[in-house]
Amino acid sequence: MRFGSFAVVVSLCLGVVSGFGQTEFAPEMTNVIPKPEISPADLSLIKTEAESGDMYAQYRLGRAYLNGSGVVRDYKVAAGWFGFAARHGLPHAQFMLGYLYEHGLGLEQDDTKAANQYQAAALQGFAVAENNLGNLYQYGHGVHKNLKEALKWYRAAAEQGLVTAQCNLGSLYMHAKGLRDQSEAVKWFRAAAEQGLAVAQNNLGVLYYTGTGVGLDYGEAAKWSRLAAEQGFAIAQTHLGYLYEKGTGVPLDYVAAYIWYSVAAAGGDSRGGRELKELSRRMPPKQLAEAKARAGLVSQRWATRPDFSSMGAVSLFPSH
Repeated sequence: MRFGSFAVVVSLCLGVVSGFGQTEFAPEMTNVIPKPEISPADLSLIKTEAESGDMYAQYRLGRAYLNGSGVVRDYKVAAGWFGFAARHGLPHAQFMLGYLYEHGLGLEQDDTKAANQYQAAALQGFAVAENNLGNLYQYGHGVHKNLKEALKWYRAAAEQGLVTAQCNLGSLYMHAKGLRDQSEAVKWFRAAAEQGLAVAQNNLGVLYYTGTGVGLDYGEAAKWSRLAAEQGFAIAQTHLGYLYEKGTGVPLDYVAAYIWYSVAAAGGDSRGGRELKELSRRMPPKQLAEAKARAGLVSQRWATRPDFSSMGAVSLFPSH
């Protein structure tokens, strides 16, 4: 069965920012975040300062144990130092303590305590905590499920420029009963897409393809699908292959379609694999041989690719 259009299915982009090595921890975005790399001399000084009650040193020592930087990684010890700093009111430490509670790292897993720590940091305007608190409200983990609260916290983080929150906010506006607003979904997917988030680029491409919340524009659909595909996002690679196969927003080109389906299938998108088989049956032998040769060369580019599995994205084609 062939499909003449994409289904409008966009999903939660990233449920939770993990806090492990994410760009959201850059000093220019969060003020007092030190580098995780610590020399032995620095470690000794930091430990002395931490033991004397300096909350920034306590946080840095917690990060050292979290990352195994200069010490053996120990989540329990990390949680202890984050706890000291959190009680001083340091939002960075409150966030990390919340994360450790949420994921049961060094502490007994406890969503309620995670929510409490995230909220303490969120009330100080800490963007990643705002995003993660929004996630807990969206799914009712550690708090009563409340989509309006989820939206409030996602928006607070999104307005600070946190790309994850921008995409999550777009997804909420796209799907949440009573909150649906297609134009707002487009606005926030675009904000995240312009920062380079592949799943948001993919979703924005689909909205342009279907004319959902924005004027139908196949050229824009192809543009955003390509940007996501070029990052190795397999679902978008399948979509771009489909656009080439149909000559929609791009020139009709079976070889290009074959190549994109091929790399999508190699990246784990089963839809890409199915579309590849169906297209192969309709290609002349010479054209198919050329496509296979070129696909083999192109596939080397994505021999390794980013792990998009945590994004929860689904195929934008209708399911059988």
